[in-house]
Amino acid sequence: MEYDIQLPLSSSPSLHLAHPTPTESRVICRQTAPDWKDALSHPQYLEEYAFLLTAPLARNSGVTSWILVDKTQPEDKRTILASCETFRKDALVGDCDGNCTNVIAHGIASVYCHEPFRKRGYASRLLRELADVLPRWQVDNKTSVVGSILYSDIDPGFYYNLGWTPFASDQLEFEPSPVAHNAIHLHAEDLRALCEEDEALLRASMSKPSPDKHSNPRFAIVPNHEHVLWHHAKEEFGSQRLFGSAPSIKGAIAGPRGNRVWATWTHRFYRHPDVDSSANTLYILRFVVESPEAAAEDVCAVLGAARAEAAEWGLGKVKLWAPERELEGLIEQSGVPFERKTRVRNSIPCLRWYDSGPVDWVLNEKYAWC
Repeated sequence: MEYDIQLPLSSSPSLHLAHPTPTESRVICRQTAPDWKDALSHPQYLEEYAFLLTAPLARNSGVTSWILVDKTQPEDKRTILASCETFRKDALVGDCDGNCTNVIAHGIASVYCHEPFRKRGYASRLLRELADVLPRWQVDNKTSVVGSILYSDIDPGFYYNLGWTPFASDQLEFEPSPVAHNAIHLHAEDLRALCEEDEALLRASMSKPSPDKHSNPRFAIVPNHEHVLWHHAKEEFGSQRLFGSAPSIKGAIAGPRGNRVWATWTHRFYRHPDVDSSANTLYILRFVVESPEAAAEDVCAVLGAARAEAAEWGLGKVKLWAPERELEGLIEQSGVPFERKTRVRNSIPCLRWYDSGPVDWVLNEKYAWC
């Protein structure tokens, strides 16, 4: 499509952030569909966008859409130079003295510039404008905003130059296989209580004073039920449209209470399995180790359940992002074969930290992705 318009400079003072109208949101969806619809058709992708806005994480203004436009143009007639979304996320910060504080972080997602408008600096302008707004966005006198996160699908140097620091993007990959295991399957009705237990474990960990009084503050997105439900809403919408049914197994758990391990996961269909299933993935959203006494055989059982589930749905890989050192040690002890890889051009976690000095981002797992 040719655009017979005079495009402004990205430095123009007439450009500003705005929120798209419903009509403009549909325009953005049509533009992004070729890149982001995965195995869905264009109409299904538009339907999915509306459906995900009903997920608990997005309700009550949990998600906000932003566009960079010329303020002199009227609504529904504006040229959308760049766009993105932000998610309001509950987070925790722990300091070396064991103070654990409830805070807010914003997750930036779906940064997009339509192809005819690229290489003009519009995405950079959008993000610079957003960086000025987010520290004060959706906060009250009780809660502060400590930073914003995003997951880069391009050279992370682009975001680094704008103030978002890349973090480690290691992952473990497992081959799907119909292996026998003794883990107990988790279903939707099991997850809320386990998410609450996971959050309690995280708070307890971040409330422990550090023996090193010069250690970095610790930052984590709360692994709450709302995050899991958002991923499962996307999973269920896609699988219903592709297969007429949705996965009922949402994870697995093994071990005695007090020493349990469990994982929640989501099925992602990037391509229709009839065409190419190699990229389709079972992502482990969160892998929880309840205590240091957890057994390697229980980790083996949970990973066996994940590998079997991936095989059942014809997925190409099982992926676990950024396992903590203790968990990776248990995986090695379990004997489950895996390959360690580093993501270079997709989903690289980046953080803009509003305080001075370095910070440790803990639980940098798939559940927090947006």
